[in-house]
Amino acid sequence: GFAGDAAARYSSTLGVAAVTYGAGAFNMVNGGGGLTRESPCRHFRGRARRRAMRCCCTTRPHADTQSSVQGDHRRTARLTTRPRPRGDRPRARGRPRLSRPVYLEIPRNMVNAEVEPVGDDPAWPVDRDALAACADEVLAAMRSATSPVLMVCVEVRRYGLEAKVAELAQRLGVPVVTTFMGRGLLADAPTPPLGTYIGVAGDAEITRLVEESDGLFLLGAILSDTNFAVSQRKIDLRKTIHAFDRAVTLGYHTYADIPLDGLVDALLERLPPSDRTTRGKEPHAYPTGLQADGEPIAPMDIARAVNDRVRAGQEPLLIAADMGDCLFTAMDMIDAGLMAPGYYAGMGFGVPAGIGAQCVSGGKRILTVVGDGAFQMTGWELGNCRRLGIDPIVILFNNASWEMLRTFQPESAFNDLDDW
Repeated sequence: GFAGDAAARYSSTLGVAAVTYGAGAFNMVNGGGGLTRESPCRHFRGRARRRAMRCCCTTRPHADTQSSVQGDHRRTARLTTRPRPRGDRPRARGRPRLSRPVYLEIPRNMVNAEVEPVGDDPAWPVDRDALAACADEVLAAMRSATSPVLMVCVEVRRYGLEAKVAELAQRLGVPVVTTFMGRGLLADAPTPPLGTYIGVAGDAEITRLVEESDGLFLLGAILSDTNFAVSQRKIDLRKTIHAFDRAVTLGYHTYADIPLDGLVDALLERLPPSDRTTRGKEPHAYPTGLQADGEPIAPMDIARAVNDRVRAGQEPLLIAADMGDCLFTAMDMIDAGLMAPGYYAGMGFGVPAGIGAQCVSGGKRILTVVGDGAFQMTGWELGNCRRLGIDPIVILFNNASWEMLRTFQPESAFNDLDDW
C-alpha cells in the first residue's frame, strides 16, 4: 500500500496496490489514508467467495473484518460483486481524475470473471461565467491586499500544475511558500518558494509573512492540523482565498464546481507575462558544514551531510521520509521533492515509499530516511530491490527507540529497542 501510494503521488498518475483477502487487507489501512492526501491509488482487495459470505458461520468474522477495513474507503468508490447500472461505473473510474483512491473488491472465486467494457468518463461541466467571475474576484482581492502571499499545497502536484503555478507566481509577483504537506513543490521553478510554513516550529520570518498577510491565497491547500495547527497566531480563514476540491471560497461565499486547473488557466489569461522576481525575503537557508568533531551524531548532522553533498555539485534527490525525527530532519534537507506520511496515520512509510517512487521515477535514485522502529516494520522490503533493478539510498536513524511512541508515553520501557 505504501509503495503504490508513493508511486501515485510521485507520478501524479494511477498507482496500484493489490492484497489478499483477510489479513492482507489490514496492511492497507494506512495506504487507505490516501483519501485525505488525495492520492490516486487503486486498491485491489480479495474477499470471500460470493456464496460463502451468506451461509458459512466460519467466514462471517472474516467478512466483518474485511468490512471494517473497507470503512477507510467509504467515501471512495466501492465495486461489489453485483452488477451496477452503466451510469454508476464512470463515477468509480472518475475518482483517479479527482485524485482520490479507488477501491475494487474481488471475490476469490471471481478473479477470472469477464468484466464489461467501460467507456470514457463524461466531461465535468464547468460554468464559464462563474469561472470568469471567480478569477476576476481572486485577482481583485490579491491586488487590493497590502501583503499578499501565495501558499501552495498538494493539489498543485496531484493535478500536474507546478509549471503553470510557477508562472502564475511570477506574474503575480507575490511571495510563495508551501504548506507542511506541500513541501518540495515548485522546487524546479525559476524562483522557488521561500520555504515551508510550519508556524511556531518553522522559520520566524515565513511565519510572520503568512500570518500577517491580508491576502493569503491558499492554492490547493488541505485545511488540517498538520498544515495549520501550530500557527503562532490563528489564521482567519474568512480573510483568505481558498481554492480546494473544486471550490473557491472568498470571505463568506463560495464558488462551487471550479476546477483548480481551470482557475489557474483563467488567472494566467488575465495576467500579462512578467520577468520580475518574487517579492519577499531570501529563500530558506539550509544547514551545511558537517563537522567531524567526535560528538554523537544528531539529526541535524544528517541534514548537513546531505546538504553538503548537494553543495558539492551533486543533484538533489527525491526524499521519502518516515515520520518523527526522520520527517523533520528531511524538512532541513535540500531536495528535489519530499514524500512523507504528513498525517501521522502510521509508521513504516519510508522504505516501501522509496521503492514505489523509484519504480516510476525513470531511473532517478531516491533517498529514504527511516528510523529503526519503522525499519523493523517495513525495512525488509529492501529485499525486493535487486529483483526490481532499483538502488535507493537509505539513511537509518538507529536510536534504539520507538521515539514517536516515547513522545506520548516516555516512562514506558517497551519503547526501548535493541541496537540490532
